Parts: sequence; structure tokens; C-alpha cells
Amino acid sequence: MPDTLIPGFEAADAAGEDGVAIRVATGGDGPPVLLLHGHPQTHATWREVAPVLAERHTVVAADLRGYGDSGKPGGGPGHARYAKREMARDQVRVMRELGHERFAVVGHDRGGRVAHRMALDHPGAVDRLAVLDIAPTSAMYDRTDRAFATRYFWWFFLIQPAPLPEAMIAGATEPYLRAHLRGQSRTEGVPREDLVQEYLRCYRDPATVHAVCEDYRAAAGIDLEHDRADTAAGRLLERPLLALWGALGTVGMLYDVPATWREVANGPVEGEALPCGHLLQEERPAEVADRLGAFLAG
Repeated sequence: MPDTLIPGFEAADAAGEDGVAIRVATGGDGPPVLLLHGHPQTHATWREVAPVLAERHTVVAADLRGYGDSGKPGGGPGHARYAKREMARDQVRVMRELGHERFAVVGHDRGGRVAHRMALDHPGAVDRLAVLDIAPTSAMYDRTDRAFATRYFWWFFLIQPAPLPEAMIAGATEPYLRAHLRGQSRTEGVPREDLVQEYLRCYRDPATVHAVCEDYRAAAGIDLEHDRADTAAGRLLERPLLALWGALGTVGMLYDVPATWREVANGPVEGEALPCGHLLQEERPAEVADRLGAFLAG
């Protein structure tokens, strides 16, 4: 049986779209909730939050395609195999395979972007939505300024044509990843070294780094096309949405987070800042679990 760092959970592989294997860790009992990580994390980022939620919920923590121990297909024309639409389809299919036709979804960073697309494309499957430390992708690109480009330089580095960013990261994988993680956290000792080692294990695989780049290339291309089509059609989020963000992080400093989500939502939106950086679930796990528990209880 595959390993997971989440205490009390069991890991397995499930089938996503096009035969892509998706690594999941499951635990608990009750109404289902799907947890989706960001970059450069894996499902292990939920190690302290998932067991708390599992006291009242069936919790599924998944690795996104291209990340962790999930499959890493080629990006295909236009990087379409890493469109958030495809990554969302993976997770909806996996949840159905696990017997969950309708569920809540919580996404941090890249996982939040997948969750956003999932709630738009699969409103019958998504009961409610929580996003951690993001504003909508189109808003962040459309409002890019020097401050954002400086703080989130990898949004513009990773989208450069292959194999340039892949080769540069391969030449300094550990220094690059450690610097990236240090920049995300505003809490001493976070991420913990054992989690850093887990993220490094995955990031040392060149297929992971290429998939990460394809994820960001898709975000700067086909994902924006999908977002613009939604805007033109007047498609909005209809499910209850909770936005949490780090008061000391880039998103919290540069955006009115609840306001940006209300621009794309027709349902109720609530939001709260926590005293940390980007890695809420690792920097403030107890507070995150508390806020999510109350939101998931409806």
C-alpha cells in the first residue's frame, strides 16, 4: 500500500481522466470533503488539518495530476492537459470512483484554482467551496504590476518555453525549492523539515518539474481563455464560498480578497485573514481546521 504522511489515513491510487493515476489519502467518516494542495506541495500539506476534519467528515486529500505521486502526462497542444478544467475532471472522477457524487472542496494555491474551475464546470458535484490564499487567476493576471511580478516571479519564469525553466531548476533543484518555500511562509520553522524533504523527493523528478511548468503555462493561456468565456457567458459561482488568506502574504497585501471573489460569484462569499503567510494550512493548521469545520457544517 502506498505511503502517506497524514496520520490515520490510507493512501491509494485512483483513476483520473485519460487513465492518469491520482494518488489519494482518505480517512474519517461523514459528509465528504476533497482537499487539494498547491505548488510546490503535495497532499501531505494537509497533514495537521485533515485528521481534524476527519473527526466529522470523510476526507480525501489528493495529489493533483503532475504533482506528488500522481501521474505526469505530457502537456499536449496548448498545454491543455494541465488546464484546470482537465485537472478538475480528474478529481471529480476520483470522487465518484470513491462513491462521492456530491462533496465540498477545499483548495490551496493551485488546488484553489482547480477547485474554482470544478465549481463552475461541475456545480452538481460541488456542494461548497473554500479557497486558501488566492484571488481568481484572471484577476491576478489582469491586475499585474511590479509588486506582484516581483513577489510572484515564478508565474512568469515557469511559463517560458520548454526546456528553459526545467533545465534551470534541474541545475539547482534544492536551493530553488528551499528558497521558494521560505518565501511562501511567514512562520519560523514552517514548512517543517520532514515536509520539505517530501516536497524535494517529488521535485527531484524531472517529470514533476515539467508538469509544474505545464500547469503554469496552461494558467497563462488556456485557463484564461476558459475564464474569459465564462465572463462573456455570465457564468458565476453559485455555491457558498469561503476565502481564507494570509495577512502577511502577497495575496493579502495586494488584493481585497473577498471583493475579488464576489466579482465572480453569485452565491454567498465570506472571508477572513489569518496572521501568517501563504502556507495557511501549515502555518496556522488549528485555525484553518476550525474555520473550515464551521464552514463545512453549513
